[in-house]
Amino acid sequence: MLKTRIITAVVLILLLLAVVFVLPPIATVVAVTAMVIAGAWEWSGFLRAPAVALRAVYVAIVVCLLWAVWQIGGTPRGRNTVLMLALIWWIVALLWIIFAPRRASTLLAAVAGVLALVPSWMALVQLRYMPSGAEWMLFVLVLVWAADIGAYFVGRKYGRTRLAPAVSPGKTWEGVLGGVVLSALVAFAGATYFGVDWPMFVGLCIAVVGFSIVGDLTESLLKRFAGVKDSGTLFPGHGGVMDRIDSVTSAAPILFFGLIALGVAA
Repeated sequence: MLKTRIITAVVLILLLLAVVFVLPPIATVVAVTAMVIAGAWEWSGFLRAPAVALRAVYVAIVVCLLWAVWQIGGTPRGRNTVLMLALIWWIVALLWIIFAPRRASTLLAAVAGVLALVPSWMALVQLRYMPSGAEWMLFVLVLVWAADIGAYFVGRKYGRTRLAPAVSPGKTWEGVLGGVVLSALVAFAGATYFGVDWPMFVGLCIAVVGFSIVGDLTESLLKRFAGVKDSGTLFPGHGGVMDRIDSVTSAAPILFFGLIALGVAA
């Protein structure tokens, strides 16, 4: 399984690099949009809606909201409102995981999907159009990957204390620490590369990693509600689209919001 995961990851990374660095920015917009639409389809499976038509309606709603956010996000005030909404949502999701991890409903799952997918789409698209946008977009992905890799290997070897047993029994606090350490190193390298103040930037990135874990656990909570192990089967060894981007849905808007607060993004 590890070999399959690695092969799939390498192929996906090569495709990502080609889209982000070789093709024009609009190609990234198309790719991110396709990814979010596929994610919306998989998320509709968390709603316990067996009818294909109902799932298609959910996807259509998400697509309409992407268009609306494209319009709203065209101004700094509108963009910041969407990002603030995302921040509030992920704080609420954290409280949900802590205090009521076994409570879920179809309506709550539907709202959670919208609040996860739509702001993250806007954040990724606008990151791509920043100066050095390709590098910034790659950075947020590498930051999340570093957190996942550190958590995976440290958790497997040293994991003892469960992080959220009611949601994802395999995750441990030791794994979280491993992910934070590795991602902090990535953040320091990123601060050096982008020429930003490293103490504030590393602190921001650690907070982003914390929210990325919330995104991961939120999807795990809803998969348990829906009674499924993976969101899909598109990627061998990795599951579906949402199994790959769950952490990114929370990390991207928080990082972008932080870059605005630090004056890195206009």
